[in-house]
Amino acid sequence: MPCDFDRDLIKVTEYEVLGKLPDPFLCKDGTVADTAEKWAVRRAEMYKDVIELQYGTQPPAPEFVGVELLFCGGGLIKMDSYRIHTGTRECPVSFNMQVFRPDSEGPWPVVVDGDGCFNYYCDNDFLRTFLDKGIAFCIFNRTELAHDVQGEARENAGQMYRTYPDYTFGALGAWAWGFSRCVDALEQIGGFDLSLLAFTGHSRGGKTAMLAGALDERATVVAPNETNAGSCGCYRIHMEAVQEDGGIQRSERLSDISRNYPFWFGPEFPNYAHCEQDLPFDSHFLKAMVAPRVLMVAEAASDIWTNPIGSWQTTMAAKEVFQMLGVEENLYWYFRRGFHAHKVEDVRRLVNVMCHIRDGEELEDTFFETPFQQPELIFDWRNPNA
Repeated sequence: MPCDFDRDLIKVTEYEVLGKLPDPFLCKDGTVADTAEKWAVRRAEMYKDVIELQYGTQPPAPEFVGVELLFCGGGLIKMDSYRIHTGTRECPVSFNMQVFRPDSEGPWPVVVDGDGCFNYYCDNDFLRTFLDKGIAFCIFNRTELAHDVQGEARENAGQMYRTYPDYTFGALGAWAWGFSRCVDALEQIGGFDLSLLAFTGHSRGGKTAMLAGALDERATVVAPNETNAGSCGCYRIHMEAVQEDGGIQRSERLSDISRNYPFWFGPEFPNYAHCEQDLPFDSHFLKAMVAPRVLMVAEAASDIWTNPIGSWQTTMAAKEVFQMLGVEENLYWYFRRGFHAHKVEDVRRLVNVMCHIRDGEELEDTFFETPFQQPELIFDWRNPNA
């Protein structure tokens, strides 16, 4: 399917760059990460800023993981329901996980999604896009782990805060931890090809999938969908544009998200709400933490709030890391027409990437096209081996 838009689909009316993107290759001792071995060291070094400053100190691996089968269903779409018991023995955590299985013989690649609190996955077309290609779909409700309620006191906001009171993670960290526990459960259940395991989610769920994928290297494909600020955008770019419907919207800023949803993040992060240029990282660092695995960044052209140009800029910056590691082909990105949603069209592209990896399926030619005139890159460093 050819791309159905050109680079004038959205008209940029304001574009402010607050500073150049910092160099992810530059180590704290002044040396340059120019090999896979040095990048592994640099990636670990980045953890404190990219993860802990942004999302708080993360919950640890659990003391145990138990899986309880609740329902084994047939019908037009095969679905099994489980309850995962985990956390600490003194203060355990439990939450439900649903697994939709293809009709074909396993083991199946599998996609994990934390957006069970949304309803888009209830669309049969959404599910069948995975299942008809022999890919299982696993979903859980992340809000069972930590609530998504503005203004709620932390001590009342969900299981994870009671189980791990000495850590400073926000809701995104709690939700990302749930992705990893689902993988633990899938390993126990068996029947899945976890060599092709994808994490995905939409909006705040996309932020969660991105964080989970950066942290858990068992995810071979990380596919955040329209994450807005706090993940795949760019803190150092503020923009405004005319959308496809003629409306004008600006991009979400760190000050917006830290004011509206401070409980998603670590306690120090809001300190940068009006001085984004002072952050020791930007979103390209988080994207680069997925390398050398597969990253697929999905955006919508008229979702201006999600900062489409900022997302493109930080993806181009992360591409330098993928190039240095010799895996440029593992970075995918695309824009589709329309607004903020997780559509079957988005699922189809994720499935296309997974089938490209598994079967050599030809990629759609909708990848790698922007719905705006590409501005100058806001970084002057490059892959040190270029």
